[in-house]
Amino acid sequence: MEQTPDPRDHGRGTPDAAPPSGSGTASARPSGQPGVPLDAVDVATRALPVQRAARSATPPARAHVTSDDERPAPDEVPTQRVTRRETRRTLRAADRAAEAARDATVPDTAAPDTAAPDTAAPGTAGPAPDRAPRTGQSAAGSGRRARRARAVEPASSGAGPGDAPAPGDADHAEDGPAAPPVSRSRRRRAATAGKPERAAGAPDGVLVDVVVIGAGQAGLSAAYHLRKAGLVPVGDRGWEDAAATFVVLDDAPAPGGAWQHRAPGLRVMDAHGVHDLPGMPLLVPDPAESAARAVPYYFAQYEEAFGLHVQRPVTVTRVEDAGERLTVTSHLVDAPETTVRWHARGLVNASGTWRKPFWPAYPGREVFTGRQLHSRDVREPAELADGHVVVVGGGTSAVQLLLALARVTTTTWVTRRPPLWRDGQFTPEVGRAAVALVDERTRAGLPPGSIVSVTGLPLTDEYRAGIAAGVLRARPPFSRLTPDGVAWDGPPRSHDAVDPAAPDDEARALGAWVDGPDEVVARTVVWATGYRPALDHLTPLRLRASGGGVVMDGTRVVADPRVHLVGYGPSASTIGANRAGRDAVRTLLEHLTPPG
Repeated sequence: MEQTPDPRDHGRGTPDAAPPSGSGTASARPSGQPGVPLDAVDVATRALPVQRAARSATPPARAHVTSDDERPAPDEVPTQRVTRRETRRTLRAADRAAEAARDATVPDTAAPDTAAPDTAAPGTAGPAPDRAPRTGQSAAGSGRRARRARAVEPASSGAGPGDAPAPGDADHAEDGPAAPPVSRSRRRRAATAGKPERAAGAPDGVLVDVVVIGAGQAGLSAAYHLRKAGLVPVGDRGWEDAAATFVVLDDAPAPGGAWQHRAPGLRVMDAHGVHDLPGMPLLVPDPAESAARAVPYYFAQYEEAFGLHVQRPVTVTRVEDAGERLTVTSHLVDAPETTVRWHARGLVNASGTWRKPFWPAYPGREVFTGRQLHSRDVREPAELADGHVVVVGGGTSAVQLLLALARVTTTTWVTRRPPLWRDGQFTPEVGRAAVALVDERTRAGLPPGSIVSVTGLPLTDEYRAGIAAGVLRARPPFSRLTPDGVAWDGPPRSHDAVDPAAPDDEARALGAWVDGPDEVVARTVVWATGYRPALDHLTPLRLRASGGGVVMDGTRVVADPRVHLVGYGPSASTIGANRAGRDAVRTLLEHLTPPG
């Protein structure tokens, strides 16, 4: 059994690492399960905007529009692409044609047994050519049916005329400028064909099999394996009639997970290795490329390639036990009134740690008159050029920040343990070994520690130069903060103190703590001390054990086997996140599939 770190434990931060091929078989919906309430589906899919391309200096990923027959297999990467502008132009033209058709009145020539026409639902295009209107009716229909088909509740949809189409509408663009409209009544008949009627008293919302919260590396890995197992994502064409479905909810406005928030100076080569997502390699021509540019662009391409239809920006506020299902309550980040409830049989939580930075408790923090920042909030080193900076933390973020600050000001580096330097590159083999060691700690009931505490810091030429210049020579933890800086009380610690895991004499010498003055005057203290898991939305499930942590068996939560946590502890690294996404899907689908 393994246990995730307890947010109430103030002893250490979570890994300061990358922000944070088996497959199962999807099962069909069990007999007697209520059908999908279509009114709720209409509101839900319109309330959640279509995925937008990465907003960074990197050229954004263009929308990849495919028909059902052309949707790539999980191991294929499509090549045909249609720009989002072209898609919107086509859809708007189709909408204008549909609007013109609604205003036209058809002569009374229809056969007596001709069925009433279907009205184009909001966001769909063109009049239906295969059905004629009843005698004396317009092409849009009449009476209550027409009003219901046109109606969109502004408070619930979050979208108005001229906004982006609902998820899945872009799939029609490749087939021509005027795809047939699909009315609410037709969607109702298609989605409930062969399925039991909605049971009396069934909850409002959207029925899905699996909800994935978060679209970072672990969340995208899980979504890939769900699609590979045969589940259809919400927003894909025909998802309402699929035997098994899933949805990915992400609170970021664009693809990239926590990588889009990383400091511009963090390069791909420095980020513990950025490893390929399953099924599609990361092709980075220059390892010195900014990770904040390269990785979000890669994630955007990945989401489009496999048609994952990530719903964003959507925040999840609560996950509750509703008997046979879990109720996941969500809303648009900037519109809390657009509440959508997803009723799922299983949950993969990959919400990460970025939104919960860890601030250690130090005496005197309240009396320090300078500025205190977490490393995630430092965007440009020049902003801190007005005085000496103390950087606390022993991970990659701290090292990169120190090198950047050295160009504009003076610094002092403080670490909880002597820095652990290792020669050689960070390879997949090193990453897998690190994940195994962290996993061993958590299974033994110990806090996972950081990835750097296992892998060490690479002795690159740049880092060697920083060590030689004294920028990357660390001091032991200070005793307290003062109004003007930090202070060390008592006898100085031995400068011979080294990490016992240091692989050789050179690493021991370079990582040894150095002496310094008892007090250091500083304008800024930067806490590069990691993060805590963002699990507040899971509080209603009461997953924590008596000790305060969540007891885990692999990715599965022991207290509720329908819930899996990925991207924490041993799966906080990019290699671990890929493996955790795969294992979580396999284990969850095995649990959800009835015996026999």
